[in-house]
Amino acid sequence: MKKITRREFLGNSPVAIAGASTIIAGFEPSEKIKAEGKISVSSNDRIHIALIGCGGMGKADLKSFLRMNEIECLAIADVDEKHLAEGIKIVEETRSRKPDGYRDFRRIMDRRDIDAVIVATPDHWHALPVIYACQTGKDVYVEKPLATSIKEGRVMVNAAHRNNRIVQVGTQQRSAKHFQDAVRYVKSGHLGKIRLVRSWTYLDWKGGLGNPLDCEPPPEVDYDFWLGPAPKRPFNPARFHFTFRWFWDYSGGLMTDWGAHMVDVVMWAMSEDPIGAMAIGGKYGFPDDIMETPDTQQSIVEFPGFSLLWEHMIGCGVGPWQREHGVEFHGSNGILVVDRKGWEVHSETDKLGRPDRIYRMKAVPRQEGSWDYHFYHVKNFIECMKTREKPVSEISFGHKAATVCHLANIAVRLRRYISWDPEKEKVVGDTEAQKLVGRKYRSPWVLPEI
Repeated sequence: MKKITRREFLGNSPVAIAGASTIIAGFEPSEKIKAEGKISVSSNDRIHIALIGCGGMGKADLKSFLRMNEIECLAIADVDEKHLAEGIKIVEETRSRKPDGYRDFRRIMDRRDIDAVIVATPDHWHALPVIYACQTGKDVYVEKPLATSIKEGRVMVNAAHRNNRIVQVGTQQRSAKHFQDAVRYVKSGHLGKIRLVRSWTYLDWKGGLGNPLDCEPPPEVDYDFWLGPAPKRPFNPARFHFTFRWFWDYSGGLMTDWGAHMVDVVMWAMSEDPIGAMAIGGKYGFPDDIMETPDTQQSIVEFPGFSLLWEHMIGCGVGPWQREHGVEFHGSNGILVVDRKGWEVHSETDKLGRPDRIYRMKAVPRQEGSWDYHFYHVKNFIECMKTREKPVSEISFGHKAATVCHLANIAVRLRRYISWDPEKEKVVGDTEAQKLVGRKYRSPWVLPEI
């Protein structure tokens, strides 16, 4: 196993070198790690991982990793002792050994025996663990959405690339054969000119959170650490665990939660960057509810060659094409519709100058969905750790999809069109909107400049 030099480890960047010792208050990589960097994994090694965040997706990710015999989980970190105990139990039952447990994930970062970390925290806690892991020579599997702001995402991408790290984002559709086939069909040109793409999520999850009162946090939870860089607020059960995603402090609602999945499919197939966005939406289904993000939203994102229409509703389960979620690529010849259950193509019509409808292409009957692709996504990450090739959901892809979602949310929050420069990653001519490209961190937490 080849050791890399300190300069290689730090990405050959003065900024990265400076940032390595100032990334967070109370965190300092050991002198040994800073001097030697992190060794790469060879094809014959057992791979040692750690899990940061052991809620629903954290446990699901952990179970997928442990399906591979070469994986050993050495450590788990979670601010909730109940979640921590659940994660430790999964490893004990699978591997007959007990991993180390921490409340503070930073204790994982200085360990040289850990090759990769899974980051499955709430969204507002994605950026810093990913950055620290990259700076201490660890590869990363991070849940979607990549970040809670465009600026965070850019720093994460820079940290991964400058430190030569493998970072896979948990947009597992890219590892599903039927999504791969559908995207290949879109790229083939059979649909003709695609000038409209539609994507949606209609989820019949419980939308109403009610208005629970603030209270003391559970005794087993380090609530101040859970808040981390987010604003200091009294504990409220509606803002915690799964439903954190309905509050701007920690996430971006359904637009970023499921948009990260479906918009990623759009970006994968269309290969263009956004140049602007507009949106409408609000709390129409649950107007008196404590949640902040829209329960109903329509967003239009402008690209150079097409427009993307996104729509979502919480508390309803039937969307376009009778599908709960999906992506529709509308071409001049036909329409391809895809979701997690499969895909098909419907022919467009041509009545121009004709008395009867003429169909422009042969329809493609429903192609059934593939299964177990979450595991294949994890497996792709492990394979890329060995080969050092880019994974299928490489971090820059996750950043591009999240950027579209964040632009739509900036537009809905400000109630106006947002013009975007994709090369500079800046809003054009709107100072107020530009402020929402980043987010303010609560002291002592700091987003490094990389």
